[in-house]
Amino acid sequence: MTCFSVRRAAACLAAILALGLVPASARSPGPDAPAAAAAQPSAASAQASERILANGMKVLVKRDNRAPTVVHMVWYRAGSMDEVNGRTGVAHVLEHMMFKGTRTLAPGEFSRRVAAMGGRENAFTSRDYTGYFQQIHRSRLAEVMALEADRMANLQLSADEFAQEIRVVQEERRLRTEDRATGLLYEQLLATAFVAHPYRHPIVGWMSDLQAMTVADAQDWYDTWYMPNNAVLVVAGDVEPEAVFRLAEQTYGLIPARTLPARKPQDEPPQRGLRRIQVKAPAENPYVALAFRVPALRTLDGDREPYALELLSTLLDGGDSTRLTRNVVRGARVANRAGAGYDLTQRGPALFFLDGTPAEGRGTEALERALRAEIARIAAEGVPAAELERAKVQYVAAQVFKRDSVFAQAMELAKLEIVGLSHADADRILERIRSVTAEEVQAVAAKYFSDDTLTVATLLPQPIGDRRAPAAPLPGMRH
Repeated sequence: MTCFSVRRAAACLAAILALGLVPASARSPGPDAPAAAAAQPSAASAQASERILANGMKVLVKRDNRAPTVVHMVWYRAGSMDEVNGRTGVAHVLEHMMFKGTRTLAPGEFSRRVAAMGGRENAFTSRDYTGYFQQIHRSRLAEVMALEADRMANLQLSADEFAQEIRVVQEERRLRTEDRATGLLYEQLLATAFVAHPYRHPIVGWMSDLQAMTVADAQDWYDTWYMPNNAVLVVAGDVEPEAVFRLAEQTYGLIPARTLPARKPQDEPPQRGLRRIQVKAPAENPYVALAFRVPALRTLDGDREPYALELLSTLLDGGDSTRLTRNVVRGARVANRAGAGYDLTQRGPALFFLDGTPAEGRGTEALERALRAEIARIAAEGVPAAELERAKVQYVAAQVFKRDSVFAQAMELAKLEIVGLSHADADRILERIRSVTAEEVQAVAAKYFSDDTLTVATLLPQPIGDRRAPAAPLPGMRH
C-alpha cells in the first residue's frame, strides 16, 4: 500500500480513506501545491525510535500526539514471493486463518474484541510481506499488543475453519481476478514478464493450488515464517516510546526466536526480446499495458537510477498537467486514460508500467505507440528544467502531505524495513529525488525502454453477457 510513487501514493491514500482510518482532509495536494509545502517536512516527520528485542523482533515507535489514537502494526517478511510451486496463495490464505482462533480465543473473537474497543483492524498480503494492523484509542494499546502476540505464538488451525475459509479465498479470486478483465490481464502480464522469479505468481494464488491446499500447508507456512525474528512491530500515534518498548517486552518479548530457513537467490534471467500476449475477457473497452524491466532500489547510496525512474514516472503521470494526460489524452486524443507507475522499493525485480484505454476510433496499437513515443521523446530531447522542478515539487509534496495520516506514517516505516532498507531512509530518499538531474532522467529513458526489456499485454474485449453475475462477498472477504 505504501509506496514512493505519486500516482500510487494517491491510490494508497484512497484505500486508507475508504477504510475510514483518516479524515478526508489528509488527501495529498494537487499539482499546484506550493513548493514551500513540498520542501518542508510536516510535524509528523520526526524520526522514529527503534529497539530490537532479545528475540530479534524490531520495534519502531513514531510519536504523533495530534489525536489520542494509535496505529499498531505487525509485518512479517513473508509474502507470495516466498511461496513454492504448488502452494501459491498460501501466504494470503494464512492471513485469513489468523482471524480464526488461537489456543485461548475462539474463531472471530480477535475481531470482536477489537470492535468492542471501538477500534478498526484488518490485514493485507503482498508479494513481499504480510501485515496486520489495528487502530485504537491509546488506552487500548496494551490489549491489542497482547492479542497480536497471542496469535503470533498460539494460532490454532482448525480443519473445519480452513475448509470454510479456503472457499472464501477461492471466491475472492473469482471476484477480484477472474471476473475482472484488467485483473486477468495483469495476472497474465506478470506471468509473462517474469519466467523464473516468483513475482510471476498471483498473490491470491492459482486456482488449482487453492483447490488442492490443505490445512497442513497453512500450518507449515505459519511454522516457517511467523516468528518474532522475522517480524517488524510499528506503533505510531499518541504514545511514549519507552512505554511502548516496555509493553513490547512484556508481550512479544516472551515469544522465543526460531531458526529461519535460508533464503536462496531468486534471480530473473535476462530478457532476450519483446514478449507480447493477448487476453480475451468480457469488457466494454480494449486496454493495453506495457511492462519494462528496470532496477529497484537496493541500497540508499548505490545506483541512482531508481530515483531517476521514480521521477520519470512522475513526469509522465504525476497529475493532470503531466505528459501522458497533456499529450496522449488531451493532445493527440489517442486515449481516454493513460498512466505510468513504478515502485522503487521492493524485495524483488521491478517493472515500470505504462497503460491506457484507447479513445473511441483509436486502437491499442496506436495507444502503445503513443505511450512509447513519450518515453522516446524524453530520451531524445531531455526534460526542461522548469518541468523537472515542477515534478519534484509534486512528488515531494505527495510524500510529505501523506504523512498527515498516522496510518500512512506507520506503513512507510514498515515497508522500508521489510524491503531491506531502513525506516530512517524515508527523508533521505526524498533528498535524493530532489537531487535527480535532467541528464539522469534522460539517461534512464534511453537505457531501459527498448523491446529487449518489454512485455505487452492487450485486452481483447468479449461480450459482457458472457460474464457471470457478480456475487455478494462472502464473510471474511474484507481480509
